[in-house]
Amino acid sequence: MSVPYETAAYESAESPESPEEHLARLLGRALNSFELPDEVIRQLDCALAHDGSLHSAHHSAGLHRETYRHTWLLADGSAVTLWELVHNTAPGGETLHEVYVDEEELATATARLALPPDEPDFELPLPVQLSAIPEPRHVYTPDDSADHARRLLRRAENPDRPGAETAALLATAAAHQITQAFGRPGRAGRAGLSFALYEHAFLLRDGREVSLWEVEHTATPDGRHMCEVYPTQDAARDAMERRAARQG
Repeated sequence: MSVPYETAAYESAESPESPEEHLARLLGRALNSFELPDEVIRQLDCALAHDGSLHSAHHSAGLHRETYRHTWLLADGSAVTLWELVHNTAPGGETLHEVYVDEEELATATARLALPPDEPDFELPLPVQLSAIPEPRHVYTPDDSADHARRLLRRAENPDRPGAETAALLATAAAHQITQAFGRPGRAGRAGLSFALYEHAFLLRDGREVSLWEVEHTATPDGRHMCEVYPTQDAARDAMERRAARQG
């Protein structure tokens, strides 16, 4: 049994949809979209990325039923899934779309359809894959993160700080987290100097994560505080060692 799946109706390879456009089109074609909880809609309004896939299908005697799984990645690293039911079992044979927030509601709606009970489903058990969106390593705070990145790069005084390419990339940051890094103090911890290392982790709108490493120290001729920014932790720690060596 073949199960046609008109991918052009759900994803456009030529013009990739934004998460907002994907949601708007899904809700626009669903007969029961007004039943979705407001809280779910508010969550999806801030989604960073999305993916959709065929979950299961049933074709029999001119009738068909497909279910699709639509998943959105949120700024805090969590995901929200909506289930779409597509069928032509209503009088007149028109293809109808319905949307549900969980599989239990989906199963209840599917059981109401006029499909022969002795026909097995054609199942696609593969889970939805957000292949281009790795699981975030951080707990992010949605904020004016692009401005935070701009200010961080602006105050960096080292000549080898990240340049225009990194600045342009971080202009798409939707959330960020700042954490202090410890360990491997080396000479930086033995010269009577003040050193601190911070990771500024940014979550981009396409789901990618980018980190900048900020070194704050007093290894300057006049003992003033200085900020340096590096693209990797190793580069930042090496810079701390070099600064301490010069002052040691």
